[in-house]
Amino acid sequence: MANNQENTSEKKKSEKKSEKKADKKQPNKIAKWFKDLRIEFKKVVWPSKKTVINNTSVVLAVVAGAAILVGLLDTGFLALMRLIYQ
Repeated sequence: MANNQENTSEKKKSEKKSEKKADKKQPNKIAKWFKDLRIEFKKVVWPSKKTVINNTSVVLAVVAGAAILVGLLDTGFLALMRLIYQ
Protein backbone atom coordinates (compact mmCIF):
# COMPACT_ATOMS: atom_id res chain seq x y z
CA MET A 1 0.00 0.00 0.00
CA ALA A 2 2.86 2.36 0.80
CA ASN A 3 4.31 1.62 -2.61
CA ASN A 4 1.00 2.54 -4.26
CA GLN A 5 0.93 5.89 -2.43
CA GLU A 6 4.49 6.65 -3.55
CA ASN A 7 3.56 5.93 -7.18
CA THR A 8 0.52 8.19 -6.87
CA SER A 9 2.54 11.05 -5.40
CA GLU A 10 5.21 10.63 -8.09
CA LYS A 11 2.52 10.77 -10.80
CA LYS A 12 1.11 13.96 -9.30
CA LYS A 13 4.56 15.54 -9.22
CA SER A 14 5.24 14.59 -12.82
CA GLU A 15 1.83 15.97 -13.86
CA LYS A 16 2.59 19.27 -12.12
CA LYS A 17 5.96 19.47 -13.87
CA SER A 18 4.39 18.79 -17.26
CA GLU A 19 1.76 21.47 -16.58
CA LYS A 20 4.49 23.97 -15.72
CA LYS A 21 6.36 23.07 -18.91
CA ALA A 22 3.19 23.55 -20.95
CA ASP A 23 2.65 26.95 -19.36
CA LYS A 24 6.20 27.99 -20.18
CA LYS A 25 5.98 26.77 -23.78
CA GLN A 26 2.83 28.73 -24.60
CA PRO A 27 4.41 32.23 -24.71
CA ASN A 28 7.29 30.86 -26.77
CA LYS A 29 4.84 29.50 -29.34
CA ILE A 30 3.11 32.86 -29.61
CA ALA A 31 6.41 34.71 -29.93
CA LYS A 32 7.57 32.24 -32.59
CA TRP A 33 4.32 32.70 -34.50
CA PHE A 34 4.79 36.49 -34.60
CA LYS A 35 8.42 36.07 -35.61
CA ASP A 36 7.42 33.73 -38.45
CA LEU A 37 4.67 36.14 -39.46
CA ARG A 38 7.17 38.98 -39.73
CA ILE A 39 9.49 36.84 -41.84
CA GLU A 40 6.64 35.90 -44.20
CA PHE A 41 5.61 39.55 -44.60
CA LYS A 42 9.15 40.35 -45.70
CA LYS A 43 8.88 37.66 -48.41
CA VAL A 44 5.72 39.16 -49.91
CA VAL A 45 6.16 41.09 -53.16
CA TRP A 46 3.99 44.15 -52.61
CA PRO A 47 2.51 45.88 -55.69
CA SER A 48 3.57 49.37 -56.67
CA LYS A 49 1.31 52.38 -56.14
CA LYS A 50 0.68 52.59 -59.89
CA THR A 51 -0.48 48.96 -60.02
CA VAL A 52 -2.81 49.42 -57.05
CA ILE A 53 -4.38 52.52 -58.60
CA ASN A 54 -4.77 50.76 -61.96
CA ASN A 55 -6.40 47.67 -60.43
CA THR A 56 -8.68 49.79 -58.26
CA SER A 57 -9.88 51.81 -61.25
CA VAL A 58 -10.61 48.61 -63.19
CA VAL A 59 -12.65 47.22 -60.29
CA LEU A 60 -14.60 50.46 -59.90
CA ALA A 61 -15.34 50.56 -63.64
CA VAL A 62 -16.61 46.96 -63.64
CA VAL A 63 -18.78 47.61 -60.57
CA ALA A 64 -20.22 50.77 -62.14
CA GLY A 65 -20.94 48.91 -65.39
CA ALA A 66 -22.66 46.09 -63.52
CA ALA A 67 -24.74 48.59 -61.53
CA ILE A 68 -25.85 50.35 -64.72
CA LEU A 69 -26.72 47.01 -66.35
CA VAL A 70 -28.77 45.87 -63.36
CA GLY A 71 -30.51 49.25 -63.21
CA LEU A 72 -31.44 49.08 -66.90
CA LEU A 73 -32.72 45.51 -66.56
CA ASP A 74 -34.76 46.49 -63.51
CA THR A 75 -36.30 49.46 -65.31
CA GLY A 76 -37.07 47.30 -68.35
CA PHE A 77 -38.73 44.55 -66.31
CA LEU A 78 -40.71 47.15 -64.35
CA ALA A 79 -42.03 48.65 -67.60
CA LEU A 80 -42.87 45.16 -68.88
CA MET A 81 -44.77 44.30 -65.69
CA ARG A 82 -46.75 47.53 -65.88
CA LEU A 83 -47.79 46.68 -69.45
CA ILE A 84 -48.82 43.15 -68.48
CA TYR A 85 -50.82 44.05 -65.36
CA GLN A 86 -52.69 47.13 -66.68
